[in-house]
Amino acid sequence: MKIALLGYGKMGKEIEQIALQKGHSISFKITRQNKEDLQKLSSQNTDVVIEFTSPESAYENVKFCLEKGVSVVCGSTGWNEQKKEIEKLALEKNLAFFWASNFSVGVNIFLEINAFAAKLMQSYQDYDLEITEIHHTEKKDAPSGTAITLAETILKNYDAKQEWQLVENNKRNNDNSINAATISIFAEREEDVKGTHTTTYSSSVDEISITHKAYSREGFAKGAVLATEFLNDKKGVFGMKDLLKID
Repeated sequence: MKIALLGYGKMGKEIEQIALQKGHSISFKITRQNKEDLQKLSSQNTDVVIEFTSPESAYENVKFCLEKGVSVVCGSTGWNEQKKEIEKLALEKNLAFFWASNFSVGVNIFLEINAFAAKLMQSYQDYDLEITEIHHTEKKDAPSGTAITLAETILKNYDAKQEWQLVENNKRNNDNSINAATISIFAEREEDVKGTHTTTYSSSVDEISITHKAYSREGFAKGAVLATEFLNDKKGVFGMKDLLKID
């Protein structure tokens, strides 16, 4: 496949390496410095664009690519409010749009484990529930897209919880304003952390924690290339559940 990389930072370079190893070619490597080259994008020179940029740029980037007639795999987070519009555009253009807050196979297994745990834990209201996400200091959005997906996964399976809320770290364990129906999310930023997500159920007698910790970007990059291959000859809107065949 002919793949364009829109966003050529650490993740883009990791994706490039894996894509080339699997026999694909790279049609464009777009950064802030050469963004005008994107004007040359077409369905003749590119099969799929892989977009990993920023919350501020993602919507316009994806919209531009779809309007150029090229399907998109997008891993940018922090722009959820505009995603429905992009999904509609992809369908109107008879193209494919694949978005995931996290392309790691391990993270998506982690999400399924949390869905199952939430169904069990809703019968035990003595446990408080919170989510903690830790990322590198360069990550701009908080909470992470994965933490939001995790919270939304739990909300679908835990009737007593109605919403999630980002809580300042200095208010951990001492903020009485948090409603019992709210899932607290804590976002921490540390040097050189690829991504750690933990769900914690705590009571006065014990604590249950479920954690996924990424050791490198390789898992995310492999997933993005798998998603790109999955889109071959497909039209429509897709996500990791489609790729991994999770009901």
